[in-house]
Amino acid sequence: MAKSVKKSGAAPKAQAKLRKPAEKSGKKTVASANGNGNSISHDQVAQLAHRFWTERGHVHGHHEEDWFRAEQVLRSKAS
Repeated sequence: MAKSVKKSGAAPKAQAKLRKPAEKSGKKTVASANGNGNSISHDQVAQLAHRFWTERGHVHGHHEEDWFRAEQVLRSKAS
């Protein structure tokens, strides 16, 4: 009859790490500057900034200006 051999020094299994719950919508929001609770999404700003870039003739090097302008326009509409 064969004997069962117990392995010594075997490490116990590690517990699974808990994950943080995912955001419900998966969309980032940009906080409102005026604090009235209205917020605009990252996607909204990106779309408007892209439109400004297109209107400027696809000239590179002004993406930050387009982004800030888009945020200002959207925030003024949200208030």
